[in-house]
Amino acid sequence: MGLLAGSTVMLITIIWGSCVIVGKCDLQDSVAKDLQDTKGFSLTGSGVSTDIWTSYAAMIMVISVIPFIIVQLPQVLHSASARRLAVLIALIVSLILLITYCFYQVFQPWIQKRRLAYVKHKHVISGLLKHLKKRALGRLLTDEGEPNEDIIRKLFHTIDENNDGNLSKAELRALIVGIQFEEIDLDKNEAVDKVMNDFDTSNDQFVDEGEFVKGISRWLTEAKRYGGSGPDAGPNSSSILDAFHIGTKREHKRLGGDQSDEVVEAVENPKWITYKAVMMLLLGTLIAAVFADPLVDAVDNFSDATSIPTFFISFIALPLATNSSEAVSAIIFASRKKNRTTSLTFSELYGAVTMNNVLCLAVFLALVYVRELTWDFSSEVLVILIVCVVMGLFGSFRTNFPLWTSSIALLLYPFSLALVYVLDYVLGWS
Repeated sequence: MGLLAGSTVMLITIIWGSCVIVGKCDLQDSVAKDLQDTKGFSLTGSGVSTDIWTSYAAMIMVISVIPFIIVQLPQVLHSASARRLAVLIALIVSLILLITYCFYQVFQPWIQKRRLAYVKHKHVISGLLKHLKKRALGRLLTDEGEPNEDIIRKLFHTIDENNDGNLSKAELRALIVGIQFEEIDLDKNEAVDKVMNDFDTSNDQFVDEGEFVKGISRWLTEAKRYGGSGPDAGPNSSSILDAFHIGTKREHKRLGGDQSDEVVEAVENPKWITYKAVMMLLLGTLIAAVFADPLVDAVDNFSDATSIPTFFISFIALPLATNSSEAVSAIIFASRKKNRTTSLTFSELYGAVTMNNVLCLAVFLALVYVRELTWDFSSEVLVILIVCVVMGLFGSFRTNFPLWTSSIALLLYPFSLALVYVLDYVLGWS
């Protein structure tokens, strides 16, 4: 249990904080600029940024502490008779969370791809609205802040070059050629397809006047959510559309930028990959169960031979040994100073802690329940709860981490050591 607590604490304190330091880049508009590190050790001017999926990983890590709370309830309520039942319930919840987390890992790339595709679509519409704003002969919104259908209809007729009452793909392409899609890898044909699919509700491969008016009006209404409900001030004023454009760019950045082609890769023989993954998971579980006793004996023997308390060995030395490869890998990855690699690094750390909290704990709870052992690890559980909740909530509600945030993580490590030592060796909790 000391190893489990020490490993969890080390991953999201020492290693997490080190990754912020080595991965720091200049912060501009609350976003780290890839490969740009000119502000040195500015506590607020430099730092790292992650995508929204990393925030979700942090939320999942917070949820994964539920079994610890369940198993600790009898101690909190001073109910000795409910301890064995609490262990069983916590074991079941751990297994359910483990299975759910595995399914999430399988389906998450497809969810990510769909959301990226939608934001890409919003990028196209945002660029189209700004372009139409420049060509409009009046205000796109009335004084009441509603779509100005008369102006939108005039726009339609200026785009309809052959005056047949329909916009073809060729006419849409002629319109879109002049649009610059910032910070997005999108060719003109793809943009045309996105506009056609959005506006062509009759599916006849043409956009008639009614479909054009309805489509533009719908997106102007969407844009008002970002820019306020007031009217558009004039043909050269684009505060609402600018706000919509900036909001779309920010959303695209938080989702991971232009990674949609990298999100889901073709996998040869997916059944074999799934089978191999499940077997590796079971093998790891078996190894953890078989070597639990020898590991504890080794710690006890080493403690007796060196007169070093088992607390320091299990909570400090063992996590250093077992997490060394993960630490080196995370720091090297973060040192590439890119938002994408930083997101992957932090997601990996949150994921490792989540697996500690569900898989490793499930193995431990199973041993305690089968052997009818007494659960008495209040100090370790308290430390895991404090660190996971603090760092998890910290990562759940923000995607940019200035350099000063590393100090919070780094200070949590000595705080955890002192807390467990005081609770165990001074107050005698365990």
